[in-house]
Amino acid sequence: MIKKHHAWAGLAGVLIVASFLAGAFWPRDDDFFAIRKSFEIFGGVYEELVANYVDRVDPERLMRTGIGAMLEELDPYTVFFDEADNADMDIITRGSYGGVGLNVGLRNGRITVIAPVEGASGYKQGVRAGDVISTVGGRSTRDLSLSDVQTLMRGEPGTTVDVSVEREGVPGGLDFVLTREQVKLHNVTYSGLIPGSRVGYVKLERFAQGAGREVRDAINGLRESGELDGVVLDLRDNPGGLLDEAVEITELFAPRGATIVSTSGRQPETKRVYAGRKAPLVQDTRLAIVTNGVSASASEIVAGAMQDLDRGVVVGTTTFGKGLVQIVRGLPYNTSLKLTTSRYYTPSGRSIQSIAYRFGHDPHELRRDSTEARYKTSGGRPVRAGYGVEPDVSVNDEPSALEQALRRRAAFFFFANHYAAAEPTVPEDFQPDDRLIRDFRDWLARQDFTYELPIEQKIAAIESTLTDEGLQEVRDELDQVRSAVGSIKEQEFDRNRDRIGELLRSEIVSRYHGERAQIRSSIATDAFIQEAVRVLTDPDRYNAILSPR
Repeated sequence: MIKKHHAWAGLAGVLIVASFLAGAFWPRDDDFFAIRKSFEIFGGVYEELVANYVDRVDPERLMRTGIGAMLEELDPYTVFFDEADNADMDIITRGSYGGVGLNVGLRNGRITVIAPVEGASGYKQGVRAGDVISTVGGRSTRDLSLSDVQTLMRGEPGTTVDVSVEREGVPGGLDFVLTREQVKLHNVTYSGLIPGSRVGYVKLERFAQGAGREVRDAINGLRESGELDGVVLDLRDNPGGLLDEAVEITELFAPRGATIVSTSGRQPETKRVYAGRKAPLVQDTRLAIVTNGVSASASEIVAGAMQDLDRGVVVGTTTFGKGLVQIVRGLPYNTSLKLTTSRYYTPSGRSIQSIAYRFGHDPHELRRDSTEARYKTSGGRPVRAGYGVEPDVSVNDEPSALEQALRRRAAFFFFANHYAAAEPTVPEDFQPDDRLIRDFRDWLARQDFTYELPIEQKIAAIESTLTDEGLQEVRDELDQVRSAVGSIKEQEFDRNRDRIGELLRSEIVSRYHGERAQIRSSIATDAFIQEAVRVLTDPDRYNAILSPR
């Protein structure tokens, strides 16, 4: 996948020609000459470099460097997919791929299983989150990139691949022969009633093919349990996906005929208005949409429409602010281009794009400011453009300095591996106790874990200034401040005990019972979800939020 490279800026013709040959558009007459001229110039430069440069030049690498430089002039969402990247496109569009169902990432520089896909080959044969992949197909992963390992594990359903892993507490590691299959990634990763309430909860992970149907099925399943006080649609950490799926999901709640989203771009076919085509599945049930700073694109279409139509309350933090629409064009040799073709607008007419990318400009110079026009929801509430979707009810999710440091070290992840190596099983309703917290602190000490509070950085800067200025006599007072900060730091763990316990519980439960159990176990203590429940179960508050101010 090519996004950004600092190289040529004049590779204008290659993908443009390929795009309109693939049916994207036919350029205007005044563009055609420039395209043809640029293409001929590029072809001449490219041929001369490959044929006559003093050192041998890899033709494919040179081409991809040029493509990357061209795309760098545009927005970061316009991306070239090489042949090897097409499995990524399948995930984006279809929500499926041929492979063994292991989500992997880098932990301490090693390629590690983050989570096996429940029901897929790796999960069924016993690969665990936390396993370090040592070899794939007989090749050591120490010399392979993350992308290389993902490519080796993917392939035609029915074929097999040998995977060896290192697991804490298992000398010599484990060897698996995993059968590739068509791995389906569910859009809805959990749905159920929130304990102690009549509020339904739906966690939507992505907007791939079938997302609308999955949300519909989830809500129908919730309604079978009786009348609901409300529905929580959790879009946190959902980066988006297919526009049509966002429209279909919004239709489940929005009035028939209501505008859901509109798009507008250079080409006539990009100018469209999407409206509800059918009666909503749940017309009067109270709705809360939970968002955070990673909720983007299709997530913002749903959240923005529900907010503008006064159909639901947005709870959480401001969304990412991606108001651009991409399409995928097939290119020769099994490559493709995902390109931005239009901007989208919520029912009130506002764009939620937080950065205005424009060809030839530094995007940061075009960031929107406080003078941006205000818009009105259907009921007359003011909403702003250019800032993402701002919540109706804010939830503070700022982690403590200690939690941030623990997350940076992936401490919860690695301790869960350590715990699972020693404990054969835990119940799904596993609860953290004093012993677990004590064991975690002891484990952190063995890992030489340290962290710095922001004020300690300031003290160090002041100390450096005092030394430079020759003001050594003030250092005694500074030492007293440092000592006081040290005492505060000692108490930081105790102050955050409950939060640390919940994070440990969530990670440990996932080792034994999978992702669904992990989500279910965290609902009762999730500040975002609990605030959404409080809003939904208080009709007066819910109605007041949606009333004009």
